[in-house]
Amino acid sequence: MRSVACIAACAAVLLAGAALAQNRGQPQTSAEPYKAVAIVPAPPIADPNFDALRKRLGEAAQRKDRAATTRLVVAKGFFWDRENRNAADPHKSGFDNLSAAVGLASKNAAGWDILIGYAEDPGASPSPNHEGAMCAPANPAYDSKAFAELIDTTNTDVTEWGYPVSAGIEVHATAQANGPVIDKLGLTFVRIMPESPSDPPSYMRIATPGGKSGFVSIDSIAPIGNDQICYVKDAGAWKIGGYIGGGEPQ
Repeated sequence: MRSVACIAACAAVLLAGAALAQNRGQPQTSAEPYKAVAIVPAPPIADPNFDALRKRLGEAAQRKDRAATTRLVVAKGFFWDRENRNAADPHKSGFDNLSAAVGLASKNAAGWDILIGYAEDPGASPSPNHEGAMCAPANPAYDSKAFAELIDTTNTDVTEWGYPVSAGIEVHATAQANGPVIDKLGLTFVRIMPESPSDPPSYMRIATPGGKSGFVSIDSIAPIGNDQICYVKDAGAWKIGGYIGGGEPQ
């Protein structure tokens, strides 16, 4: 399962996307039934060496240890896929490019927290653009044609949809953990409804396929197309080899 830190960061993307859709004038005022499109979560990578890398990454990030983290990143060939181009600076080290991508130099240390979140995620999926690279968090498998039809029939945008990180997520009538449970989510896409969240937000409002409107914890829903850290085999050992998404190049 994805880490809370990673999912919470992704949830902010979902909330922003739903709010943007409302600003564009798309109808979001009421919950209506829609066709359920199934998702199949990616399985964890069954490789002790991969687990060992994640453990070392988590420990180094906890200490904000730049030297230890540098040893976990490829020295050459680091890629940074951003806005349909490779934003990595070939004149900089892999660690420096990773630092720029996740913001390790930020004053609030958010970049280190991001790495901690990635280190807790046991799953990864093959990159369609980089042979041999495995990227996390892994997107689930789903019928892309059925999902496209869902977006079309509901007059929505991909940013307004997410998926539960596990089956059986409880949907509450109010934005509270002890609120009445009105439904439970299956492994299907769910629609994110616009809301004025608290700061930081703890819950988001969703619409279930059956047309019920309620609230779920933000760490229980993930978006499609979140930023990803990518791992590659370097001299037979797993290392961080790239990043997809991220901030401005430095």
